[in-house]
Amino acid sequence: MRTRLAVSALALMGILAVPATAAAPKKITNEGVGKVKLGATHSELREQGLVGVLRPGCELGGSNTRSARLKPPLSGSVDYSLSTPRKVQAITIRGGAKAKGVGIGATIPQIKAKFPHAKVDHSLEDIGLFTIVRIPKRDGGRIMFGVDPGTDKTTLIGVPNIPICE
Repeated sequence: MRTRLAVSALALMGILAVPATAAAPKKITNEGVGKVKLGATHSELREQGLVGVLRPGCELGGSNTRSARLKPPLSGSVDYSLSTPRKVQAITIRGGAKAKGVGIGATIPQIKAKFPHAKVDHSLEDIGLFTIVRIPKRDGGRIMFGVDPGTDKTTLIGVPNIPICE
């Protein structure tokens, strides 16, 4: 009985390591997302268990384009170069990661609060896509947010950009 009380007391004080049930969101930087970095090869990422199998990419890019899905806790995809070995050119995040605390579901004012020099571009709204918020180099750069104009919430985050294939 005393042992249970001691273990409970240590766990409450935070001295005893208790495994977390929910993983903290991965960090988005201008170099990549978590361990998925721009320029890494598909085989490197696959060996680490970060991405799924290589599959055909966007048809608009040609028959040689390839992509792979990100594995949990990340949600999204990775687009690769046309040459071999396939290297990461763009990462699209749909969940599981944040840039300076800004993630999926964030509004434009929340993005601009963390990235004060962000540029908002409404040009793709006319064709039924999303509002683009580009982060310049002086704010960390090479990150792009896709905000749904209907809900005003971020639905996509891209490093260095959001590939458009619709």
